[in-house]
Amino acid sequence: MDFEDDELEQATIRERLEELRIEHRDLDVVIDRLVHDPHLDQIRLSRMKKRKLLLKDMITKYESKLIPDLNA
Repeated sequence: MDFEDDELEQATIRERLEELRIEHRDLDVVIDRLVHDPHLDQIRLSRMKKRKLLLKDMITKYESKLIPDLNA
């Protein structure tokens, strides 16, 4: 892989990372609202929390891809 391909891949990862962070923040807001809702839907809340955890794992994975390989 040459330098340009590497730069393109890094840019793509950063874009995806930003999308995931936005979705994670959005879910955080929705979850906070749901928790304070007197007609709380536990199943919906549980699904959103699971999705938020999945997003956090994906964010961590993409962040690790941005760390340079020291063996290179």
